[in-house]
Amino acid sequence: MVRIEFDQGTLTLHGSPDVLAPVAQYVLWDERTQCFRSEGIHYGPILLTLHKLKIPFTDNARRFATHPLAPHNDPPPRPHQKEAIEAWIAADRRGVVVLPTGAGKTLVAHMAIAHVRRDTLVIVPTIDLMMQWHDRLGQSFGLTIGLLGGGSRTLETITVSTYDSAIIHMDRIGNRFGLIIFDECHHLPATSSRLMATMAIAPFRLGLTATPERSDGTDGDLIHLIGPLCHRSEIAELEGEFLSPYLLESIPIYLDDDERTAYDAAYQQYYEFKRASGISFRDPHGWSQFVKLCARSQEGRQAYAAYRMQRKIAFASRAKLRAIWRLLVRHRQERILLFTDDNATAYTIAETFFLPVITHNTRAGERARLLEAFRDGSLPYLVNSRILNEGIDVPDVAVGIIVSGRGSVREHVQRLGRILRPRAGKQAILYEMVSEDTRETFTAERRRQHAAYQKSTPEITG
Repeated sequence: MVRIEFDQGTLTLHGSPDVLAPVAQYVLWDERTQCFRSEGIHYGPILLTLHKLKIPFTDNARRFATHPLAPHNDPPPRPHQKEAIEAWIAADRRGVVVLPTGAGKTLVAHMAIAHVRRDTLVIVPTIDLMMQWHDRLGQSFGLTIGLLGGGSRTLETITVSTYDSAIIHMDRIGNRFGLIIFDECHHLPATSSRLMATMAIAPFRLGLTATPERSDGTDGDLIHLIGPLCHRSEIAELEGEFLSPYLLESIPIYLDDDERTAYDAAYQQYYEFKRASGISFRDPHGWSQFVKLCARSQEGRQAYAAYRMQRKIAFASRAKLRAIWRLLVRHRQERILLFTDDNATAYTIAETFFLPVITHNTRAGERARLLEAFRDGSLPYLVNSRILNEGIDVPDVAVGIIVSGRGSVREHVQRLGRILRPRAGKQAILYEMVSEDTRETFTAERRRQHAAYQKSTPEITG
């Protein structure tokens, strides 16, 4: 007889080595406790192996149950959503579904919950997303939905948690759920997040994302942490029918003469220091090495100030601000979302045009009020610095303006996705501003390496 217990994110297996030989690949002998031990993630394979071989066992690890879960207010699934859930079921209810933003990942999650009918944990990257999922799940299933994060610690049949809170509490709750849904699952391969995933015993797992690829190449680890990529739909496949048709317009920005001179001087000073120090920003540790060297000498501090100056000019020059004004006037009847890479640029735009702004420093209550006013149209414009890249539902936005951004393909696709949620008669348009003959030119080229950005793109002179 084998006895299985859950112990702080791991499984302990009590039984003779001979009896446990069929699951030897999942377990290690723990000399301290005189038993075999396994990561929680191996719970499903271990039980399945013991069951198939008819090896008697007592399961004291599991603390999740079966429930009659059925959504009541969801719309009928669209073809790509049906294909996604069917592919996930065929993959033994473990796997990653890739759907563009606005294509209905939430409904796929609801169908998965209804199919599995087990206690479910939905893990999301931000508190804003946690509250959005909480409200939708409550409306759909008619249940009290648990919350883990933002000061709340209530567990229910269906619970929503932030990644940070799940990391903190998984050693205690890792046996509480039979299904885990990882929203924006491209975050999962990060060191702290992946540990949380291995501590959970949930045999059923669903990952949702629009962009699973990671620049560090660890996206392949999703196979172990969640399951195989079982369905993928791209923007081009759904555009016009299930996503809004969209246009892309690149706006080259030409710096004023004085800012051009200032940019060139600052860039040259910072670049020469970096080159002389033998630092490459392509190295994962290049930036941290640069910052450390800058702090060690007067020359370094001057180089860092020059770096900040050239970045500030490229991100928020007078020419960019004039171009923003022209777009605000052109689309004054539309709802407009403006994206920046940093808080300083976001605040500059907000102060220049008296626009509402959300940054990482915006308090939760104010952020919620601004988002609600933006959704209902009482605030037609909203500036944000990366806060709204992921997940937040803003269905009526037709115009996006990328004022500045990183070289991340994922971020670029996510920003496009913010304006693609369908609405009758909607024509979405995404503007991308690029300061010519600056580092932004190279950054923009890198982030456009995605099929969604391979459309014919007209240019508008800034």
